[in-house]
Amino acid sequence: MLRSLNSGIWTASPEEFIPRTDRTVCITGHRTKGVIPFRGDPALFRQTVCCVRMMLGRYIDLAYKAGYTDFMDGLASGTDLWVAKHILLRKRDGWDIRLIGVMPYLRHAEYFSRQDKAALTEAELSCDALICTNSDPDIIYSHTGEGSALYRNRNYYMADSSSVGIAFLNSDSRRSGTGQTVARLLSQGKDAAVFGSEEAHLIMEKADCDTTAFSRYIAEIPDPFSGAAKMLPGFT
Repeated sequence: MLRSLNSGIWTASPEEFIPRTDRTVCITGHRTKGVIPFRGDPALFRQTVCCVRMMLGRYIDLAYKAGYTDFMDGLASGTDLWVAKHILLRKRDGWDIRLIGVMPYLRHAEYFSRQDKAALTEAELSCDALICTNSDPDIIYSHTGEGSALYRNRNYYMADSSSVGIAFLNSDSRRSGTGQTVARLLSQGKDAAVFGSEEAHLIMEKADCDTTAFSRYIAEIPDPFSGAAKMLPGFT
């Protein structure tokens, strides 16, 4: 058993944690730099991030209302920390919702920014379970050897422990870790609600890039979780 270097919370191994697979959603998505700004304009990057975060929140809320209560989160910067923040807010609203944090190795946040480390600590402290998929406290990511499989093992564990997925995945990033996770879900006959920067841009176009109008159009996103879950246009 390892203690997190960020929050000091003790972590469990995959063997020690028993997931409630039928109630679990796998969360995966790009880091912040994976957000493509609307119209390719860097000045609209923050608005695009805002839209992506709101869309993630919409899918989480829909999944919860469909009976999924456990959200498995990889604790990376970007998508994972945004999702963790949304779930924390729902906890404070009184929702019976669980955040399951899954880190790929103990030192995974070594190069996080100060802001991301603070968000990670907050996320870990709000986790209902914190899992580390590698038990070696000294291992680091590398392009060869055991270190090269750290993120893949984390991604596969999350997909294998879930019934459905929510993914922020750009159409040109299918070979990314996010694409790998979605492919793992699909290979097991599981469904995933997938959207990318392209779908966020459509929302922003309808809203004329007015952030106060985003929620109106995001509320129109179909529910892919009630009844037979359906794939969304972002992944074919």
